[in-house]
This record gives sequence, C-alpha cells and structure tokens, in this order.
Amino acid sequence: MKRSLFTLLLVFVIVGSAVAQQKAFQFGFKVAPSMGWIKPNSEGYKRDGLKAGFNWGFVGEFFLMENYAISTGFNVIYTNGAFTYPDQQNVGGLMLIGETNRLLKLKYIQLPVILKMKTNEFNGIKIFAEIGFGLGFNVGAKAEDDFYFNGKKQQSKSSDVSNAVRFTRESLILGAGVEYPLGGSTFIVAGIRFDNNFFDILKDQNSVDRSIEQKGISNFIELQLGLLF
Repeated sequence: MKRSLFTLLLVFVIVGSAVAQQKAFQFGFKVAPSMGWIKPNSEGYKRDGLKAGFNWGFVGEFFLMENYAISTGFNVIYTNGAFTYPDQQNVGGLMLIGETNRLLKLKYIQLPVILKMKTNEFNGIKIFAEIGFGLGFNVGAKAEDDFYFNGKKQQSKSSDVSNAVRFTRESLILGAGVEYPLGGSTFIVAGIRFDNNFFDILKDQNSVDRSIEQKGISNFIELQLGLLF
C-alpha cells in the first residue's frame, strides 16, 4: 500500500514538473510583408502579375501537447492584385468598348485557426509547420483603373468597389518557419505562409456582356516576423 502511494505521488510530481516547464499558452504579435495576386476565372479576364501588400496581427498559441498548439488571434490583411477585363467607358461623351486594367486593393480582418506542429529544440532553434483555415471579413475595397481603347490609355480613375467584392474570404493556410529563444519564454519567430483563397471574391456581371459573371480568387504569400511571450 505504501509502495503504491509512493508510486502515485512520484507520478504526480513528474507530471506536475512537466506542466510547470511548459506554458499552457503564449501571446505575441507579427508583421508580414506579402506578395498577392488575383486569379480571375471569367471569359476574357486575365491575371496581371504580383502586387506587394502588408499584414500585421496579434497571435495566441494554446498548447495541446508540448510540441502541438492551436494558433489563433486576428490579422489585419492588406492584399493587392491586378487583372485586365473587357469594359466599356464613357470617354468625352462617347461610349467606347475596350479593356480596363484594374489594381484591386483589399483590406480584411482575418480570424485564423491553425494547427502548429513544432520539433524539439536543437542548435538553439525549433522548426515548425502549420496548417489551418482563415475567415476574413472585407473592410475595404478600392480600385485603380486604367481604361484602354485600341491599345491606348483613355482615362484613369480610382473608386470604392466594395459592392463588387464578397464580404467574406475563406482560405487554407499553410506555413513553415523557425522559433529562436531570446530568454525565458520569449521567442522570435520567422517563417513563410501561403494563404490560399477557396471561393470567388469577385461578384456582379461584366459591363460589356452581362451574361459573364465576374469570378476570381485572391491569394498571397507572406514572410512573417514576430515575437511570442
């Protein structure tokens, strides 16, 4: 009986010591320059390269086990993309049919839920991989448009296009990186993350052919730098 009580007490001491060494959660913040693009999926619409953006946010990590955590928080995302599409514009009193090159500037508040998997520490660092989902809410959509007729620019304008963009953005998040301890429970975090939009963010019909629905997804890759406490 005494041996059983001693064994049980020893187990409690070992488990308690392990829990004490591993914080149940960590908080921090991040900044992340990004490169984004819009991939249109409508007849006559063409993607037009990568555009720079910037993201920042607050992070919370809640540990399931020593090397596994659920990472959440909120991100403020400024992602941009460009595409060209058939359009008609009133130029000098004449209705011309040509092409518009649109730079779309989007702002989202994103709520991510991510599974983060870490290695044991070696050579002073931990390597991690992450996979999860993000739900974004559009809080800004502006367009800078250049209208071309017969290959010549006719006019440029900027406008709010919130009515042409869906309110929500759902995405798959994949990432990897490293954590480096600064002392105690403070870590500097650096990594790369791919945010892959699931569904179309564009809506409404094309102005030249109303049978064509505007469709396109918004993706970006970001380089993260953050601190966890």
